[in-house]
Amino acid sequence: MRFPKYFAVATCLCAPAVHAEQFKADVWADNWFAFHVNGKTVAEDSVSITTERSFNAESFSFQAERPFVIGLIAKDFKENDTGLEYIGSRRQQMGDGGVILQVRDGQGHAIAVSDASWRCMVTHAAPLNKSCAREDNPVAGQGPCGFSETAAPQGWDQAGFDDSGWSKAIEYSERDVRPKDGYDRISWDRSAELIWGGDLETDNTILCRLTVD
Repeated sequence: MRFPKYFAVATCLCAPAVHAEQFKADVWADNWFAFHVNGKTVAEDSVSITTERSFNAESFSFQAERPFVIGLIAKDFKENDTGLEYIGSRRQQMGDGGVILQVRDGQGHAIAVSDASWRCMVTHAAPLNKSCAREDNPVAGQGPCGFSETAAPQGWDQAGFDDSGWSKAIEYSERDVRPKDGYDRISWDRSAELIWGGDLETDNTILCRLTVD
């Protein structure tokens, strides 16, 4: 007796394997930054935020699978919660911030740059009244030297976080920020912009995020 032969054909509807890519990032900040990918710290400014006039650029590489979320912490130098620098000297003043970055893929193409598409939240602002800079004895939280401080929201630098309530980053010109010391060392993509919160002087710490597809 001859038995019929049956052939089973299995079709795999599996998603294609996702592989991590190698990326290179360049960041210049006045004065300090931390760069997160999907909630993990990838790089930090090598010069401490407690260092006055710490203007420098950093270049580093990282691996990630797309899509991924970039979370950026940027801080301007301040001596204390007044938001001032050079306190007690003839140079007592408000500082001003600014940050620019770019991320390139393995082929050298810019796949993310700082611009108005980023969403940002100011977590420390001071002084709330700019006349604080003229005080003989500025004290944080007193008189014109009020400040506001907000904790970073849980999961702000991860996928799924709702940033619809955050403001769009504000783009600034080189004339506004006056970048120096390391800025000219980087060949910036022409679409990369200097960004910050709504006020270069009073916004001392900002969180910014972008999803890279």
